[in-house]
Amino acid sequence: MRGTPIADTRAAVVGTGLIGGSILLRLREAGIDAVGWDPDPTTRDRARRQGLVHPDDLADAVRDRDVVFLSGPLPTLPDTLLTVAAATGEHCLITDVGSTKSTIAATAAEHGLTHRFVPGHPMAGTDRAGLTAATPDLLTGAPWVLCPPADPPLDPFRTLAALLIEVFAARVVPMSPQVHDTAAALASHIPHLLAGSLAGAVARSPLRDAVLALAAGSFRDGTRVAGTPSTRTADMLISNREFVLAQLKPVEGFLADLVAALRDDDRTRLAEHYEQARRLRDALAARPQTPSERTFPATGPYAAELDFLLELGRSGGHLSGCAVDGSTVTYRVYRPTGR
Repeated sequence: MRGTPIADTRAAVVGTGLIGGSILLRLREAGIDAVGWDPDPTTRDRARRQGLVHPDDLADAVRDRDVVFLSGPLPTLPDTLLTVAAATGEHCLITDVGSTKSTIAATAAEHGLTHRFVPGHPMAGTDRAGLTAATPDLLTGAPWVLCPPADPPLDPFRTLAALLIEVFAARVVPMSPQVHDTAAALASHIPHLLAGSLAGAVARSPLRDAVLALAAGSFRDGTRVAGTPSTRTADMLISNREFVLAQLKPVEGFLADLVAALRDDDRTRLAEHYEQARRLRDALAARPQTPSERTFPATGPYAAELDFLLELGRSGGHLSGCAVDGSTVTYRVYRPTGR
């Protein structure tokens, strides 16, 4: 879709469950020519009843498209990427929305697709699933990770970033696949382990019903993601197993410190640990951001631009604009104040 005005973009979404369906609904709402496809005939029929274009054949859905979003179960995405790449022209950009990035990025590199595939992950969702749970505003304003290619050019990343910012008001976060998978382990995947552990322990407890009768906000908040469809959670954890297991070590260490302070009846040490945790929690609601702009040559060299993008993501910043004008590309940036 390079050079194609966003309003004239022809898009496809492969896999129209919660995330893919929400992308399709928002694209249509924005006036973009967008079609969907799903391997499940019932989902295709449901989509048609909603007025969405859903061909029966995948090839018909992606033919002559400028950009294709890949959704669906994580284990299927590498094969889907290869299938869609074979069915589309070189002008077609492809991205995915999977919650892990290293595996599919490696597949793209192995098959020479990094010039038109940009790994992506919108950080939004619910504990519901399927097209019936999809809404056009689910991803509005969400952080949306994009992984720029390690090798030039950066045009596919720029084009997709501009599309996501304009259509979804996305806060585009540039990251390498490895940094994404490490951060996602702590931000999303380990919380699923902790929520499952608490809910599972109560499920096995002889006081199960008594606990449920007393359960208030802390239990509901702490176990919310345990309501995610179990196969989706298992796929996510297995796909990011290496990074989850590595990042579990500091989590286990902090929990061990809390348990030791409790066992030792050390009120001061226990409070100090919880104060550290409280400050982090407060930072979720209060993270002042400072805007700026940065300009690079549109035709390279790309090393300084890539370094800038990856440092921005690592420091907790995001892009709010990306525009190529003649010989320059200009990024509008927000980064945590003081960073």
